[in-house]
Amino acid sequence: MASISLRGVQKAYGDNTPVIRNVDLEIGKNEFCVFLGPSGCGKSTLLRMIAGLEDVTDGDVSIGGKLVNDVPAAQRGVAMVFQSYALFPHMTVYENMAFGLKLAKTPKADIDRKVREAARILQLEALLERHPKALSGGQRQRVAIGRAIVREPGVFLFDEPLSNLDATLRGQTRIEIARLHKQFAEASVVYVTHDQIEAMTLADKIVLLHSGKDTEMYGSIAQVGAPLELYHRPASRFVAGFIGSPRMNFLPATVNGVDAQGVSITLDGSAETLRLPLQAGALAAGAQVTFGVRPEHLELIASNNGHAARAGESLTLARKVTLVEALGEHSYVHLDQPGGNVLIAKAPGDAQFAPGDTVQFRAHAAQCHLFAQDGFALAPLAAQPLESAAQRA
Repeated sequence: MASISLRGVQKAYGDNTPVIRNVDLEIGKNEFCVFLGPSGCGKSTLLRMIAGLEDVTDGDVSIGGKLVNDVPAAQRGVAMVFQSYALFPHMTVYENMAFGLKLAKTPKADIDRKVREAARILQLEALLERHPKALSGGQRQRVAIGRAIVREPGVFLFDEPLSNLDATLRGQTRIEIARLHKQFAEASVVYVTHDQIEAMTLADKIVLLHSGKDTEMYGSIAQVGAPLELYHRPASRFVAGFIGSPRMNFLPATVNGVDAQGVSITLDGSAETLRLPLQAGALAAGAQVTFGVRPEHLELIASNNGHAARAGESLTLARKVTLVEALGEHSYVHLDQPGGNVLIAKAPGDAQFAPGDTVQFRAHAAQCHLFAQDGFALAPLAAQPLESAAQRA
């Protein structure tokens, strides 16, 4: 079974335009690593370099401690599941799953054992004699996964395997992939997606790549970490804006002062101030910063869950409602914000709002973020345990 190591990996095409920049990454045995990012950020290219389907322009790719830059894809000990299923239409499910083993001249008895075991795991036993055209999209994707499983590889590579499925099938197949990972022994899994729900629910480690819109950072790693680490402690405004749905609220602010207790700010266009327990770094009074708070971290003061906070620890925002997205269990309340920005808060589904109402929400300093003008987040004064809003309440 295999770990994966990337050292200074870069990729450029004919015009020398880099699509992957200086990637250093370690993926351990039995680790589920998700490459996440917007379309066009290079995540599939990075996966294909691990698979051996793309050449590496610079740097080293190692699998199981062995340098594989010049090793053909078929000899790397990896199995890849594609977005398009890539099944042979004239072959049955059994024949599709057995095809790679036949090419490897595996004994027939071993082929039959491995195919039937994979079919049992994937609940495909009743479909082995069917052709792909007689299968649903979810069943076809399970066949593609089964074709990878029978090879018993050291590394599983998934390239957006759920993007062709509808919402219900995506959820079901995501659960199956998570369950299968528990049976992969020490195999590493690398999974590419632009869907943050897949990333947050499946990953042990998320590798978030920069968007192509930022030409200087395009194709480089924005942040690597566990899902909750990226969610609660984003390294930059880019990470904070990409992880979370709806995305984090960003409001312009000005630094009032800095001291041993943190950074004091005032939201632009208002008199509302807040002290955040963050390291100021090079910031000084008068500096322009961006204040960030997630919709679920804006607490509706009128709710039964409201609780008092000491002075300086929270910020009370009184705003007019402009729109309510009622989703049943909860609602997203759009609030008017000075300067033309929109502030979104998450509220209980039974809370009653109407456009024009003025409501109050409280933002706790420990759940808020500040970003300097270069886009990077200010670090907390002291490490705090990662917790959900529900745990805090």
